[in-house]
Order: sequence, then C-alpha cells, then structure tokens
Amino acid sequence: MKNNLLSCIILIFIGLSGRFSAQTYQLTGNPVNTAGWDLVSSALINTDFIQLTPDTGGQYGAIKLQDPINLKYCDKWKVEFDFRIDGNGTTTYGRGDGFTFWYLANPPTGFVSGGGLGIPANASGLMVGFDIFNNSTEGQMSKIHLLYGTNNGTNNNIEYNNTAGSTFHSPDLNPTQPFVGATYKHVEVNGETDPANPTNWLIKIKIDGVVIVDQSFAPSGGAIGMTTGYFGFSAATGGASARHSIKNAKIYIDKVPILTNTINPFVCVNPSTGNGTVDLTSFQNQFVTNPANYTFSYFGPGGTPITNPSSYQYGTGTTTITVVVKDPSSTLCDNGDGKIVLTPSPFAANDVTLTGCNNNNAGGAVFDLTSANLSSVPGSTAVFYNTMYDLNNHLNPITNSSAYLSPAATIYAQVTTPQGCTDVAQITLALFPVVEVQEATLRACAIETNPSTGLFDLTTAPVTTQSGTTKKYYPSLADAQNGTNEILTFSSYISPSGVVYIKVTNTNGCYAIAKVNLVVIPQVFSTTLEDKIICMEDTVILDAGPGFITYEWSTGATSQTITAGVGTYWVKLKTGDCVATQTVKVYASDQPVITSVDISNTTVTVYVNGGTAPYKYSTDGINWQDSNEFKNMPRGDSHIFVKDAYDCNPIDIGIVVPNLINVITPNGDGVNDVIDYSALAGKQNLVFNVYDRYGTLIHKSDKFSQYKWDGTMSGRKIPTGNYWYSVSWNENDKKNTSVKYSGWILVKNRD
Repeated sequence: MKNNLLSCIILIFIGLSGRFSAQTYQLTGNPVNTAGWDLVSSALINTDFIQLTPDTGGQYGAIKLQDPINLKYCDKWKVEFDFRIDGNGTTTYGRGDGFTFWYLANPPTGFVSGGGLGIPANASGLMVGFDIFNNSTEGQMSKIHLLYGTNNGTNNNIEYNNTAGSTFHSPDLNPTQPFVGATYKHVEVNGETDPANPTNWLIKIKIDGVVIVDQSFAPSGGAIGMTTGYFGFSAATGGASARHSIKNAKIYIDKVPILTNTINPFVCVNPSTGNGTVDLTSFQNQFVTNPANYTFSYFGPGGTPITNPSSYQYGTGTTTITVVVKDPSSTLCDNGDGKIVLTPSPFAANDVTLTGCNNNNAGGAVFDLTSANLSSVPGSTAVFYNTMYDLNNHLNPITNSSAYLSPAATIYAQVTTPQGCTDVAQITLALFPVVEVQEATLRACAIETNPSTGLFDLTTAPVTTQSGTTKKYYPSLADAQNGTNEILTFSSYISPSGVVYIKVTNTNGCYAIAKVNLVVIPQVFSTTLEDKIICMEDTVILDAGPGFITYEWSTGATSQTITAGVGTYWVKLKTGDCVATQTVKVYASDQPVITSVDISNTTVTVYVNGGTAPYKYSTDGINWQDSNEFKNMPRGDSHIFVKDAYDCNPIDIGIVVPNLINVITPNGDGVNDVIDYSALAGKQNLVFNVYDRYGTLIHKSDKFSQYKWDGTMSGRKIPTGNYWYSVSWNENDKKNTSVKYSGWILVKNRD
C-alpha cells in the first residue's frame, strides 16, 4: 500500500484533539447517506445500515468509494465501523460466509464467489476479513484474516493465504467474540508506519475494545509500492446464508492544507552558463501561510531527492519539482501535491516612470529609485546609472539610489534576476507641477493686556489660490521644512510682530512654504488727555483730543470731552479697526497744613506745609496777604486762614495771643508777684520755661506748679534783672497745630 512513508497525508482519527478538521468518508444517517459511494450487486440501504447480503445463499454485495485515495504520504490512518451478521442460515452449512473491509487497487465490480468473503481473485492491497465459516470443517467459527498483499490463495480464499510477514489469522473467537448475533459489534482498524521498517505497516485491530492483533506487516505481491486504492466493504454467502450489515462506517483522512498546488515562477537561463539557479525554499510561503511551522522536502524529475533546494540548478527545458509539506507537530498527513514548474523564458526588465515633488521649488525631487517596479521576478536587483555609457562600462553608479535628488531626467538601470539574467530598464524621472504660493502679511490690533502682541487668524493669510491644498503652520522655516513644532492654535495665534510659515501641500503630496509677516498694530492714545488736579469741590473738563473715530467714556458719554470731578475715568479710543483704552485720573489737590505758629509779643508768624505754593494768609478769610507774619495782633483769641495756589476753600485755626506781662515784683504785696499762664492750662502739651540771659533754664513750670513763676529758683529769689521765657502748646484742632509764644520779663526782687 506504500513504499515511502517519510512524508505523509495523515488520516485524522476519532479521538484526536480536533486541532485540525478531518476530511471524513462515512456511511451514516437514517437512511444511510451513500453520496460518493458505489453499491455493488445485492448491497442496498436499509434504514440506518447497509445490508451487503440478504439471508439467502449464493449472494454477493459490496460498497466502495467512487474515487481512489492516494495514501502515498500517509504514515497513520484509522477506520471504524459497526457490523452485524444474523439470519437463519442453511441446514447443511449454517451461516456463511462473512465480510471484508479492504483498501484495494482493483476492487470488485460484480459478483464474487463466497469463499473469498467477496474479495476478487488477485485483488491487491490491505484486506481484513471477518470469517464465520470454516471451509475445512464446514463448521461455524469467528476468525479474523488479514492480508497485506495479493489474494492468490487456494480458491481465492484469504483463509488459506499464508504469505510470511504479510498475513495474520486469529484464533477462533467464537467463545469470547462471536461474530454472529443480533447486536452490532464495533471495529477499529489502525495503521501506522513501522519506524523500524518504513515500508511496513503496524496494524492494530480491536473488536468492542478488545485488541485482536497488533503487529507489523510487510507488503507483498501487488501491495508493494501501491499508493492509490479504494476503500470498501464486501460480503458473500456461498452455499450457506446470512445477512451481513454495516453502519456508522467512518474513514478519516486529511492532509496538510496548502494554498496552491502548482507554482510557475519566472526563471531564466543565464546566457553565459546555459543554466540557472533558483532558491526553491523561497516559494514556501506560497504553499502555506507560516512556513516555519512546517518541513519541506523537494524531489526532482524521477522522484530524486533534492539535497540543496536553496540553490537548485536547472537547464533550458521545463523541470517539475515535487514539494512535500509536513507538519511535524501534528498527525496530519504530508501533502505531496505541491509542484514547482520551472520553465525558463527570456527576461525583460520594465521601463518605468517615477514622478516626484519639486518641493518648495527646490529645482528637483528626491526619488527612491529602489521603489521602481523594474522586474516581476522576486529577488531581482538593480544598479542605477545616469547614462547608458556609464551602464555599459559600469562607471559611476548612483550610490544614493534610495534618496536621489534630480530634476526631470532619464536614467538607466541594469536589472539582474536571482538566476543571473540581466536586462536594461529606462527610468523616466518626472516632476509634478509645483505648488504656487506667495508671501502674505497679516495685521492685528495690539492686545490691551499685552500690547506687544496681537491675535492672528493664520488661516486668513492669502498664500495660495490653488484648490485642493492643505495647510500646516510653523514658527520657523526650518520647522516647516522638517515638520516640527507645528502651530496647532493657528486660528487664534497670539504673537508679537514677526513671521510664521505656512506649508501648503497638494493632493500629490508636493508642498511649498509661504512666508507670512505678522504686524501688531500699536495702540494709539490721546496726547492731550492727562491727569488733572482740582479742588475737591470743583470739576474739570477732560478732553481726549480730535482724530479718533469713536469715543466711549466710562461715564457712558461718546463725546470728545466730558466734565468730571475727582475720580478715575477711562475712554475707549477707536482708530481704524483697533481700540485703545486710556485711563485718566482727576486728583483732589492736597490742602496746606499749618504746622506751627510763633507768637512774639503781638507778632504772629504762621508756618505752612503741603498743598501747592505760593500760599495766601488772612485773619478774616476775606483780606489776604502774601506774608506769613501778622503784626500788632490783639490779645486773646484770633483766627488765621491759609489757602494755596489752587485757591480751594481755605483752612483755618484759632490762636491765642496771651496777655503780655513785662515786670514782676515778687514782694508778696499781691501785685505783679508772679507770671501766671494757668489760663492756658487747657491747651495740649503746655510748657512754660524761664531762662537767664545766658540761656540757662532756671525754671520749668507745669501743671503741678499751675503754670506760674514767682521769680525764684529752687526756692530762692533770683537777682533783679531781665529774663527770657517761652510758652509752647498744641492747639486743640485736628492738626494739633504747634504754637510758641516768647518774650522778656524784668524781675525786681527787694531784700
């Protein structure tokens, strides 16, 4: 049945993992589905089983697959079925004869006498007979006969075929496994290549799970070298009678699936050698999707194994290579249907045109010459030259072929196939039309919060009139060329005055870069509008000046001028499309402050700070003078008024010009005995000091001495003479105005 089982088309058996789906030939169903099978002679469908013979003498029946099965590359197989032999038998011979499962090169096509269990004379292949009639004793029995060879025994009966190494005859199984009965018996027949002798089969037969035979069988006769045959079953009754039935017959067969059976690659003959060399392994992915999961064997004409498939040499005629694909990780049969047909033909390279982009009008395009489809032959290589002269003389090959910068031109390539065949291809380098762009300028009003910048919509830049283009925006020319730091906020781009670049790309992928000037329009402010200082009670006219389209004041006014009091105001001034907001403040003038008052006898001197000089002074708020000195002031309470240059409401303070005492005579007569300033005791920080003519303090009076002096120093009378004194205090006003009064006094002491 096979003579070389190193490659396989493995039969997938029931009980395997199910990793691969098996191609199944079976006889199942009710009624039995016999599509693809032939019924021979008396065989017929009877509900869910095939009745090979009726219970009548001289009957014959068989069923076989319509198409032969090639098991050349299978090293495992399995068949299973159920059988039943029943009936009445005959008086003379009882029940007979039995049936056979077989794989035959020459299956029966008509009536066969009963002695051979329905097997024709000289049938070759594998035969497993289930015999119930002993032709020697003419008695009932249950034996299995196996023949792996040619049926040429006595009377064409395999019971009498005893070819050494190719046959088997079981003992009579009637006591334990009787074949005749009303119930079905289950049979499994397994075959496997014998690792010790690959031309042999290891055959195992089980009936209802009991192993009957398990040994190696050598092919003999017509089974030697047999690779193709028909699976089937046959039965015969002869002189006896019995009904022979089978059902649930299953023959599992599958092999490595391949994508295609025949590959016709382009090959050529090298003119200089008269032959060619091809890497047969390079076609593996055309047979299966994942070649690494499989092993491949290659056979040349006559089945000669190819030992160096990666460098196979062929001649000028057609050469057919057989490819056997095996999955070493599974029990799939090898697939030997693959063929590589090598038919050398002349090699012609393809002339092609490559079109590139003259980006940014650089004067040429960068071409990838290696992308040119110069040959349909896998593995072809090319060397590129600027001229045919260079190609013919192998001079100055183009070295940067994957990034070749060139204007529109024609260059040449010498193309070489893996078999060493060459041809010259012409490559036309063409340029797409350039993308037309122009420089543009965008203007934007200064942003009030950051007046050195403007808000630009870059999409409005009129850089091209060509339709179907796309634009990208970049802060520099280098970024535009390299596609880095792209501006993503292009419709609301905040920038100072400067430039950006727009990369304009058409549908061909070609681009040009346009420069866009960005101009920030500076804010225009009023040159006449300035801060004002006024009296708190006054108003002033604020004038933004002429030349603006519109005015919008914080007061709601839309005029050029407004009348304003003390406060902060703004006005929106529109020039062109831009608006500038200008703030102006009206300040209240600082009021002057009377810091101190000096009173010397009847002369009052007023000292002022703050406000804006020059100051005006008055004692009645009506009559004003420039001098801060008032002479001949009356004794007692008076008022001093002061205003500054803004002529605002004046400030005023009240003062006291004390009564002047020039002489005291501290003699105890009650007349002019003391200097007494107790009338000023209500003033703040009142101080009364007396000094001698050398400036030495001789008396300091305070509230404990009731601001009086009696002409003594430390309780002793001082000498008669002139003494200087000063009185100072702070008025009880909000400024605590300082007042100082000074004068001379004559003290007359008598002992």
